[in-house]
Amino acid sequence: MTARNVGVEEELMLVDPASGQARAVAGAVIRAAEEAAAASPPEGGSRGEPSEALVLEFKLEQLEIGTRPCASLEELGREVRRCRSLAAEAASRVGVQVAAVGTAPMAVEPSLTLLSRYRKMAAEFGLTAQEHLTCGCHVHVQVSSDEEGIAVLDRIRPWPAPLLALSANSPFWQGRDSGYASFRYQAYRRWPSSGPTDRFGSARAYHDAVQAMVDTGTVLDEGMIYFDARLSRHHPTVEVRLADVCLYPDDAVLIAALVRALVETAARSWRMGEPASPVRIELLHMAAWRASRSGLDDQLVAPVTNRPAAARAVAYQLLEHVRAALVDAGEFSIVKELLEDLLARGNGTWAQRQAYRRANQVLDVVREAIARTPRG
Repeated sequence: MTARNVGVEEELMLVDPASGQARAVAGAVIRAAEEAAAASPPEGGSRGEPSEALVLEFKLEQLEIGTRPCASLEELGREVRRCRSLAAEAASRVGVQVAAVGTAPMAVEPSLTLLSRYRKMAAEFGLTAQEHLTCGCHVHVQVSSDEEGIAVLDRIRPWPAPLLALSANSPFWQGRDSGYASFRYQAYRRWPSSGPTDRFGSARAYHDAVQAMVDTGTVLDEGMIYFDARLSRHHPTVEVRLADVCLYPDDAVLIAALVRALVETAARSWRMGEPASPVRIELLHMAAWRASRSGLDDQLVAPVTNRPAAARAVAYQLLEHVRAALVDAGEFSIVKELLEDLLARGNGTWAQRQAYRRANQVLDVVREAIARTPRG
């Protein structure tokens, strides 16, 4: 089987290593990366090439990194580490570090990136935009057409919530423990177009729904359609975007591998004429909320039964659901190993809370994240 290309976009926090405070220096970090690339171009590259992997985000305390499309998990792992290392090196040039955390652990008043579109969002959405500073992991998986993409979106609907639980990495908000494994997801749900979706049935129905949302005047444009999973506007991909940025690079690879396998499993089901699950959207909201609240520390809503089940059991249900796609790609063993490693050591939320408990200092949370982000 020819594997679908997969790519990962991650948002990283920029922090002062001494104080742990988020710093509004994204522009300076990107300029430092461009200057470094101009001075020492990569082998085979040309002097003066800017870094393509670092991008400004909504707030100046963060930046986005993006891998190239990858066919193998080994290649994707190298890409994730390359992009994180590139960001860390550029950040260090301006006296800050990158931290893979879903929310800023310490109290912060975020600074808007002064692009016209972001100014419009800030004016329209008030406190939601003002307070918004979150870092997610967005996985892009190649599809052959919009019709295949919508068939996939309709059929993966029960499964993204366990991905959120596995990736959960944002327990702290404004300097205190929120009580949530992923408070980032709670903050993100304040946007009017966010969350899970109902079944669409066809590409035309999807695009009509998106246009109808834009036509309400509530969102600025199609770029503000923040579904948990959507068609990409710029690439022939399905984009699954509800996961927190993962503390460990290997966990980002695991999330991407599971998303790719979900896409392949759903596409096969569509080609065989199997219908999409009729699970109600209200239950999908419940499942995502529970994953955000509990992460791996308590029960989740099981995708098949919609009943409470141990988080570990739900994780293995997800693995079993995509087993055939992983086996055919030759990836089952490595994905199972990555999953078992995560379940054994815990996700980013577990690591953040353990770091905090050492001395009841949020600064220790930031320092732990700085240490883990580039290489794990």
